Amino acid sequence: MTGQLAFVESPVQLLNVLEWAHTQAPAPGAPRTAPMGAPHSADATPPLTVVVLSPTDPMSRGQLRRMAQLARDEGVTVHWQEARGGRGALVRTLRELARPLRSAERVIIGDPFSRYVQLLLTLFGPRHLTVVDDGTATMEFADQIGRGERLVRWHRKGNLGPRELVLAPVTSLARRRLAPTRGRTVEIFTSLPVEAPEGIEVTENSFAWTRTRFGPPRLISGADLVGTSLVETGVVDAGHYDRVVAELARAHGATRYFAHRRESAEKLHRIAVETGLQVVRPELPLELIARRGPVGRTIVSFPSTVVHTLPLALAGTGVKVAVCEIAPEWLRESASPRAQGFLSGVAGTAAHEVDRLTTRASTSTDRLGFG
Repeated sequence: MTGQLAFVESPVQLLNVLEWAHTQAPAPGAPRTAPMGAPHSADATPPLTVVVLSPTDPMSRGQLRRMAQLARDEGVTVHWQEARGGRGALVRTLRELARPLRSAERVIIGDPFSRYVQLLLTLFGPRHLTVVDDGTATMEFADQIGRGERLVRWHRKGNLGPRELVLAPVTSLARRRLAPTRGRTVEIFTSLPVEAPEGIEVTENSFAWTRTRFGPPRLISGADLVGTSLVETGVVDAGHYDRVVAELARAHGATRYFAHRRESAEKLHRIAVETGLQVVRPELPLELIARRGPVGRTIVSFPSTVVHTLPLALAGTGVKVAVCEIAPEWLRESASPRAQGFLSGVAGTAAHEVDRLTTRASTSTDRLGFG
């Protein structure tokens, strides 16, 4: 088997594949990666091909297009697959990817919870598998694999609906393919505090590629706020979220709001009108945007991956990162019972240099302070 094959569905996944590839680069004087399609020696790094399983939303597609160009600039072969492009797309994608999957020496995936990736994993049993971050879900993945549980995203309720029942055999087989065996190694490449089960290797993602290629950024006065899709995923009440964003903007002198790619246009318009914040839809993952600058001297985020990644990407720049913890009363009644504990864990395990912001009153968001 030859080559390394990565499947990505989001800009952050592709960024972390590039970070992983950077750690695999040969030392000075060692054989370099052979061009795709050319024979390579046993000592050279196997060639890497990235398959973009394109999403449908325009913002994700735009960011992925730009990330794909960055990957090509690094000498990576990128194949854009319209995996969700109407009728017949699924069958066509499976047919086109079956042979590369069977011949790949290593497969890299960004989202083990993805039904698409799980379906692809049923086609083969990879000898070497690497999982890179696609957000804080990596923490939940490691826990669920370690406990032998069904793979379920943390914000989803545990009950099986009709779709989940149909896909249950696929998910069950994919879970087995994501676990290490005598003939298969599994690696988690992460910037998050992951406790991997026995047999899974954890490799730290220090964002060395990002720091090498971009910045340091020019710092500007005031703060930047980082948006979240917790409202869109049904976890946090929209009214509470809007009030907290307004209070954070006043308390920290923020002028910009960096939108999550899944935030709705209606919500972002409301935030811009009610707070006066400039809403920015980033063209690249926030780690790259912040590293290239300009960036505020303080970045305030809700519990998300960036409270773990930005301190690494911005190390040595003087930028302070703060996380605003989610109070229980902000959660919607329909939120998963696991939501509060998971979000508290994300905030609580952030790097020690990250400031923690908490509400001082139990039922009001009028006052926010450092915890």
